Amino acid sequence: MDGEISPDRLAELLANDADVEIVDVREPEEFEAGHIPGSVNVPLPALSTEVDRIGPAERIVTVCPHGEASIQAARLISAFGGLDEPTIESLDGGMDAWEGDLVSGDE
Repeated sequence: MDGEISPDRLAELLANDADVEIVDVREPEEFEAGHIPGSVNVPLPALSTEVDRIGPAERIVTVCPHGEASIQAARLISAFGGLDEPTIESLDGGMDAWEGDLVSGDE
């Protein structure tokens, strides 16, 4: 894990079409209620068996409600390796801190 990324920095990367994969580790109901555009939903309890759904990307950002579970998720993804050594970060403050666009459903 490479630390945390601020919501503003993530918004900047997304606006510049950077190679970022956002992994939302919340439960499907939370994800469907509103998530960062382009996110993939891999609930934390399923992450260890579904890590192959992630990447490849230059940067992977994990997201949860408050920024705590996503730290655990980033560490878990880092431990698996095999993803061409991307930067792996947790969104600081989680969805609570995100002020950017949200989409609902499977958009």
